[in-house]
Amino acid sequence: MVVRVAIVGLGKIAHDQHIPAIAASDEFELVAAASLAGTIDGVPVFETVDALLSAGIAIDAIAMCQPPQARFEAAAKAIGAGKHVLLEKPPGATLAEVEALTRLAEAAGTTLFAAWHSRYAPGVNHARAWLAERHIRRVDIVWKEDVRRWHPGQQWIWEPGGFGVFDPGINALSIATHILPQHFYLRDGRLEIPANRAAPIAAKLDMVGIDGAPVHAVFDWRQQGPQTWDITAETDAGTLCLSAGGARLAIDGVGRNVGPEREYPEIYSRFAHLIGEERSDVDRTPLRLVADAFMRCRQTRVDPFED
Repeated sequence: MVVRVAIVGLGKIAHDQHIPAIAASDEFELVAAASLAGTIDGVPVFETVDALLSAGIAIDAIAMCQPPQARFEAAAKAIGAGKHVLLEKPPGATLAEVEALTRLAEAAGTTLFAAWHSRYAPGVNHARAWLAERHIRRVDIVWKEDVRRWHPGQQWIWEPGGFGVFDPGINALSIATHILPQHFYLRDGRLEIPANRAAPIAAKLDMVGIDGAPVHAVFDWRQQGPQTWDITAETDAGTLCLSAGGARLAIDGVGRNVGPEREYPEIYSRFAHLIGEERSDVDRTPLRLVADAFMRCRQTRVDPFED
């Protein structure tokens, strides 16, 4: 059975990742979209989710790719109409929103999938398997990129619920919570917030595993030149380095063959599998750590930021 899917929000992530992944899939067919801007050749695009749902087009599932602040209402309407829903990361603007969507999907008998795309980077499961058999002594996460390159003119990302530097930072946390065998939690940290913004441009998180191993993370949106997306884990049997956002893996400096990048094709394969099994996958762990950071970290004002 081919799943007839619609997309809500035709921004950069939809055009760069979702549309090509759906086009390459034998399990999905893109039949419609809803967005305030943007088009797709040969696909009807509506301005609102209400218009999409009332258009009479046969739709089985909807991928929510709009900013997180606008996602809850649209996802709730889709679930209410009996549609399976894929949530682009982060799955919502708050934990309570995601909990509400989970309960709505359970009551409706539809699939809800929080798609943490970085977990599907080719090196991630290899790292998870290797670390499962080692004692971890320390983890360092460095996620530094240039916001002007990846989010040009996207003002929503600086507003409450837009996450600021945690928009990419949550990708690192989604990987770390997947590959580290022991639960870890936030102990302390610092958020740097531009004087003219509501969300942080940089963050330092001091976390610790329940086994006592320190987990330190540095996120920064002011990186110039090469971009850095690295997770390093020191263990009793060597040092693992997962770099390029999970695309490359090395053990004690020796690279491992992890295969090609297939994040979004793997996401849609997983979504089809969940639909077929009539179940959901809504892990809130990475989002919980971000929420904890806003509650637990000291916040400092830094120079205004203009893009």
